[in-house]
Amino acid sequence: MEAVHGFNGHSLAVFLHIVLFAYWLGGDVGVYYASRYILRSDLGPEARAVSTKIMHGVDIAPRVSLVLFLPSGITLMAAGPLGDAFFVKGWLLVLVWVCGLAWLAVSLIDYRGGDTPIAGFSQKADLLVRYALSIGLVAVAIYTMVATDPFGVDTNPKWLGAKVAAYGLCIFCGVMIRRQLVPFGPAFGKLVTAGSTPEVEKAILGSIRRCEPWVYGIWTLVLVAALLGVVKPGSTAF
Repeated sequence: MEAVHGFNGHSLAVFLHIVLFAYWLGGDVGVYYASRYILRSDLGPEARAVSTKIMHGVDIAPRVSLVLFLPSGITLMAAGPLGDAFFVKGWLLVLVWVCGLAWLAVSLIDYRGGDTPIAGFSQKADLLVRYALSIGLVAVAIYTMVATDPFGVDTNPKWLGAKVAAYGLCIFCGVMIRRQLVPFGPAFGKLVTAGSTPEVEKAILGSIRRCEPWVYGIWTLVLVAALLGVVKPGSTAF
């Protein structure tokens, strides 16, 4: 079966998926670049504080992209040339987007921060969703890759299972980055209020350095997911 071309639901779904890929990876690179200036002890606290604001501002792109990537991917499958055989469509697809946008709202409230009860609840809820999705998606992906006809699909969708696994692992890497950044806030607060000390610099450097393997992991997994989505190795659907 040939892919659908022209201005239609499938092409719009492909366009959205590509845009999310671009903003996810591009935004992550921007956050990483800004963090290099935070590590520079030769810069004053004011300059490094500006870098943290830039890093926080740019982080909105990968944060939104990661969340919307899931409903976007499901929409891409439903709107594609094999969508008639896909069980998530109609009101179920609408429900997927409602849940995705609800998660996005919770994530954005967490992003804004603050000491309000809603901010605290959103942080816990966002982490809970991310843990659940990372475990659930990887489990579904493993089943898809090892089963003969997973979920009744007989077109060898192992490439899709691998792509889902990459996405689930991206979510997990993001959670681990948050864990490694826990000491960063108090240490940077001391830098701004009391100035640089060896202890403060060590805490800032250690926190960001511990994040780097997880950041590199996200970059690799995003590229792997993109490659799998384009090549679809082993698929017999086309």
